[in-house]
Amino acid sequence: MSNCKSFCPSIDKYSKVLILGSMPGIRSLNEQQYYAHPQNRFWNVLGEICKCHDLQSFEYNEKLRVLLENNIALWDVIKFCTRDGSLDSNISNVVPNDIKGLLKEYPSVKIICLNGNKAYSAFKKYFPDLLEKYLCYQMPSTSPANARYNLNKLLQKWKVLKD
Repeated sequence: MSNCKSFCPSIDKYSKVLILGSMPGIRSLNEQQYYAHPQNRFWNVLGEICKCHDLQSFEYNEKLRVLLENNIALWDVIKFCTRDGSLDSNISNVVPNDIKGLLKEYPSVKIICLNGNKAYSAFKKYFPDLLEKYLCYQMPSTSPANARYNLNKLLQKWKVLKD
C-alpha cells in the first residue's frame, strides 16, 4: 500500500466549472501532473470541449492555462489516501480535500463535474450538501480502465460542459 497525496487545485477567480477527480494515479503522482498517463482520455476530451483539439500534445502548464482560459478548474475530492496501484477500487483510508473552503474562496464556481464513480461516491459521502447547492454532474471516468466508454462515448457525455 502506498500513501497518496493529491495536488493543489488549478483554479482562478474566473473559474465556473470545477472538475474533481478522485486521486491521481501512480504516473500522475510521479510526474506531479493531472492525468499524466498517456492513455487517459481526459486531455483529449477537454481539448474537444475547449476547441483546442491538440491539447493532449501541449506542455502541462499550457494544458492548465487552456482550461483556466475556458473557466475550468481542476482538483480532487481526496486529499490523502492509501492505495495499491492506480485503481480507484483500491483506495482506502480517505481524507477529503477542503472543497467547501475552495468553493467559498472561489464563488464564481457554479458547476461541479465528478470524473468517475469514485470521485462521485467520495463527494457524495463527504459533501452531500454540495450536491444540492451546486449543479453537479457524475461523469464517466476518462481513465483507460473505463473500457466501456470509447472516446466518442466520453465526448457525448462530457459535452454537457460545452453548454
